[in-house]
Amino acid sequence: MQNDVTERLGYRLKRAAAALRGAMDKALREHELTVPQYACLELLDQQPGLSNAELARGTFVTRQSMNVVLRGLQSAGLITRPPTSDHGRALPATLTELGKERLDRARAAVYAIDQRLTDAVPASRRPQFLSDLDRLASSLDD
Repeated sequence: MQNDVTERLGYRLKRAAAALRGAMDKALREHELTVPQYACLELLDQQPGLSNAELARGTFVTRQSMNVVLRGLQSAGLITRPPTSDHGRALPATLTELGKERLDRARAAVYAIDQRLTDAVPASRRPQFLSDLDRLASSLDD
């Protein structure tokens, strides 16, 4: 058993995730977005009309947190949602033109961070590394 917590896999993963989150927070601040807001805009760009629950799952936040994210994006004029829905309680969200513009500017900053991560792993090891990350995540699925 390893006694040095800094040598444990979970610690190293958390350290990498914290570094990624910090870099994204800093970059997105310049675009007046948070990481969950950015993730939400990315998902809505790919799949317009997603519900709160679908967005929460896709951005790894709770539905309650996603409600706050959506209200903030809506009040900033970056998304629209109908006041009521024909499909129960789900209020599908879509990007506005301003939302698309903000996303495009923020995306360049986030992709640059992702490229730094990609460049840190030798090209010959990337497929195995990605497979390992997927396996790690799956090992903890309930």
